[in-house]
Parts: sequence; C-alpha cells; structure tokens
Amino acid sequence: MIKEYNDFEVWFVTGAQLLYGGDAVVQVDGHSNEMVAGMNASGILPLKVVYKGTANSSAEVLDVMSRAEADPKCVGVIAWMHTFSPAKMWIHGMQRLTKPLLHLHTQFNEEIPWETMDMDFMNLNQSAHGDREYGHILARMRKSHKTVVGYWKDPKTLGHIAVWQRVAAAWADAQDMRILRIGDQMNNVAVTDGDKVEAEMRLGYHVDYVPFSDVLQYFKAIEDSDVDALVAKYNSIYDTSQVLYEDGRKSIWNAAKAELTLRALLEDKGAKGFTTNFDDLGDVDVKISGMGFDQIPGLASQRLMAEGYGFGAEGDWKSAALYRTVWFMTQGLPEGCSFLEDYTLNFAGDRSSILQAHMLEVCPLIADAKPKLEVHYLGIGIRKTLTARLVFTSKTGRGVTATVVDMGNRFRLVVGDVECIKPKPLPKLPVASALWIPMPNFEVGAGAWIMAGGTHHSIFSYDITPEYWEDYAEIAGIEMLHIDENTTSENFKREMRINEVYYLLNKALK
Repeated sequence: MIKEYNDFEVWFVTGAQLLYGGDAVVQVDGHSNEMVAGMNASGILPLKVVYKGTANSSAEVLDVMSRAEADPKCVGVIAWMHTFSPAKMWIHGMQRLTKPLLHLHTQFNEEIPWETMDMDFMNLNQSAHGDREYGHILARMRKSHKTVVGYWKDPKTLGHIAVWQRVAAAWADAQDMRILRIGDQMNNVAVTDGDKVEAEMRLGYHVDYVPFSDVLQYFKAIEDSDVDALVAKYNSIYDTSQVLYEDGRKSIWNAAKAELTLRALLEDKGAKGFTTNFDDLGDVDVKISGMGFDQIPGLASQRLMAEGYGFGAEGDWKSAALYRTVWFMTQGLPEGCSFLEDYTLNFAGDRSSILQAHMLEVCPLIADAKPKLEVHYLGIGIRKTLTARLVFTSKTGRGVTATVVDMGNRFRLVVGDVECIKPKPLPKLPVASALWIPMPNFEVGAGAWIMAGGTHHSIFSYDITPEYWEDYAEIAGIEMLHIDENTTSENFKREMRINEVYYLLNKALK
C-alpha cells in the first residue's frame, strides 16, 4: 500500500430492496463481499475498498451516508445497484453526502447464463435496471459524481476507479491544507492572485500570510551542525563536481540553512505548502547582519517539492496548493511532477515549443538524469549574489499541465496536453528546465491557453491524464477547459462563450 493513503479508504454501498425477500438480500450481500475482495486483491486500486453492506430503505441509505460523512478515513463512496433499488429512497442520503461519489455500473456475473437463466436470476441481477433508476435520481438532484461503466474485474474498469480514488484522496488532503504565503503578492501580478476566501469555500485549503520577520525566528534557531549535516547529504546524493571554490561552498551552506528554516516553519505550522517572494528575504544588508536568506531559496524549494510540499513562486498560492494536490494524486506513480513557468518561445515550424523553467525552482522528480548541484550568480530581486540550485533537463514524453485561475464569478481549471522534447544545451542558463510542444500544435495550444486566461505558472505531471482533472473539477464544482490534440481555436472560443453563459445563469438562479 502507498503510505500517504494508509489512513484513507473508500466505502462500497450496494443498493437493493426487500421486495424479493431476505434470501435475495443475502445473495446480494455475498456477491458484494466477493466483488470488494476481488477489487482489493487486483493490485490496481491504490486505496482500500471497504464494503458497508446493502442499503434497502431510505433510513439505511441515510444512515450509511451519514457515517461516511463523519468518518475521517472515508474519502468517498462507490454506489452500485445489484438489483432494482427504488431511487426515492436514496434522496436524503445523497443530500447528506458531500464527499466524492462514484456510481459503478457493473454486474456480478460477466456474461448472461443463456441456458440456465430463469426469472429468479433475472430479478436478482438487475443492474441494467437499477443503475438507470439510481442514475436518474443523481441527474434529477444535479448530484456531482463520476460514472464508471464496465465489468468489475476488467483492468480498464478498475483503472477508472483508481483514478477517481487518487483524486478523492487528494481532495481529502486539500480539505486541511494550509499554505504559507511568505512575503505576499509581488509586483502587482494579477494571474497569481485571487480570492482566498472563495478558494477555501470551494477548494478547501487555507492560505496564511507569513511576514519574513516570523521566518527569521526559525532561521536564528538553526544549528550550524545541522546545516553541516545537510550539506554532507547534498554531497552524497547530487553531482557537485562543478563547485570547486570557497564562495560556491558557502552558497550551498546558505541554501542548506534556508531549507532547514523552511522545513522547521512548515512543520511547526502544520502547513503543506508555501510561496516565496524574492523581494522579501529579510535584512537588505544580510551580508552584514546575517539575518535573512542570501537569495531566493531555490534549492530548498526544489527539495521540499520532491517531498510533497506545495510550492508557488512570487506569492502564487493557487499553484502551491495545486502542486500539493498533484503530488498527492500521483503517489506510487513513477514519472514525477513539478511547478513550471513559461519562460521563452522557440519558433521552429512544426516543432515550435516553449521553454519551461523558473529562476531556480523546478522539482527534481521530473529530471532525466542525476541532478547537478551548481552555484551561479543570480541578479534579480533585492539580492544579487551566487545562488545554489539543482540543474537538469526533464524527461521526454507526453504529459499534462494544469492551472487554476480566478475568473471573478468562478474558478477555472485550464488543462493542457503537452509533449516534452529534448532541448539543446543551455551553457549560459544553468537552471532546471523542460521544453514542450503544447497540443495540438504550438499555435493552437498556446493560443487557447492564453485565451482561457491561463497563468504563466502551471503544475505539470507525466503521470496525470485529463481524466484526473475531469474528476477533480467534478468534485470541486469548478469549470474545466481541456486543450488536447483535437482542439481548434474556433471550437475552444465557442466552448468558453457557452461556459460563460452557463455560469452567469447558474449564479443568477442561485
């Protein structure tokens, strides 16, 4: 099992009724137990499924959904109608349930037993009937949910359930997520700001401002011996052959102290993410006073992201929260994720692309080889100094990037499919980077992202598919725009205009 998911489980509730007698319910119960055991033994689902029995009346449905709401281990409910389950009895339970819901349209037996099927068998195995009844009440109630259709043993069916489980777990993780915004918004940037109150109401996480004077209290408490130990760790896991001079070693030591400072702050505050701001790093005369970071904590941000802390540059709290969510969704998956920024464009015909990087902060989980720990001058912000960072290029391959923007009357999730390609060497730009072609091509993909109001920061993953984001947007109740290989500028504009009308009317009706 994946350790981040050990405290989470998904409940499985089977719909039935007593019309066919108690013996039928016993059979339904037996089939459900066998199905849940088989799903758990499949090796495909990242979270444990717990069978919570049959629901045969409105009171029973309400009871199990109330217990699901109250149990912190339960991150979502799978509902399946083994037989015909009159859906009016599900109304109060569905009103009670706010956690993610998956409707599984399946059947215990894979094929119809043509030669032996009788009326008793047909009455008992009525998922084709019961799931439509249940689906109707979910549609009538406008109940957000995911529908998965397929045989319960089929790896494809289980794969769809696995995606939803990961998103449900990440959603649960976000409901007590605290993001520390060190400094604050920077340089009047619009796209990285937004309504933090609405974000907590809609998306669950809480954003706290932290003045750098608070950070300094942790900075002063760091012991030199602990910094020395962390530097030794760096030397053992990274390629440090480039750092051959005293000033470079001092910069690495300062970076290690910044990492220990941020780690202590995050642990003490119970936070899962943070933002930084290179205009707010402590005393301006830090070389004299020693009170502050000598430059933005790039190496610290890279390493903390790899451990699962959310990060956003320049006060970008939405990206910090989204990174944590993506990291949590993808635990146990192999390829990695990172915070990235659109840096500069490369026009090359059909291979036109966008260089993704940041000043220093790209997560090493996406590196194509062992990162190099290097020290170079960085002349931006209030510090102009040598600064340590991990340098690497990303793996090649298909991936998905995403961002959340505040549109005033709603949050919009913008999702783009991309192809990471091999870049040429950048000998004078010693930063971690990726180079990608947005789908369906540079002109349409980049243009659609800009038309949607997408940020210059985004959260990228090789392991995420658009299905994850569809489930996330459904659970969160936010808009999603997906840019893929079939996108055209004309259709994308039309979709945005239709969405605008939908959300304006939806708000008016409320």
